[in-house]
Amino acid sequence: MKLVATQRAARPLKRIHVHRASAQRGSTAVEFALLFPLFFTILYSIITFSLIFVAQQNLTLAAEEGARAALNWQSNTSMQNALVNRGNAACAAAKLMVATLVQAMQCTSSSAACGPSNAMQCVNVLLTYNYRDNPLVPNLPLLTYTLPGTLSSSATVQLNPENIQ
Repeated sequence: MKLVATQRAARPLKRIHVHRASAQRGSTAVEFALLFPLFFTILYSIITFSLIFVAQQNLTLAAEEGARAALNWQSNTSMQNALVNRGNAACAAAKLMVATLVQAMQCTSSSAACGPSNAMQCVNVLLTYNYRDNPLVPNLPLLTYTLPGTLSSSATVQLNPENIQ
């Protein structure tokens, strides 16, 4: 008799347990639907900022290589012509070094007197990439407020006037 009473008591508990499991069936889908946009936004932000970092590093490398190219002798007729030719060579070298990721970059070279008592000449290579007009990945609506408008990098090389011409 005692055995039959415990079996009867166990049956309603099983029914209650099965009823609870069926009531919880859609909660996982609802939780996923609520958390997926957050996780997707975080992952998309990581990818976006990683690509921006890679593009910035590439611009820096290209600007440095352009400045190194300005050290090479260029044919010239005057000091100013030599500096312009070296600046053009610097931009040409920078454009060769830049990755296809940031091909839309702009190069500007300039020269000016520098160093102690302006005795030296400096060639500056400035690379800029308009990220707002040429994003690397499509922007999410709220993420655009945190993205940079432009990426830029510059490198300067100092030249001894005796060695320029």
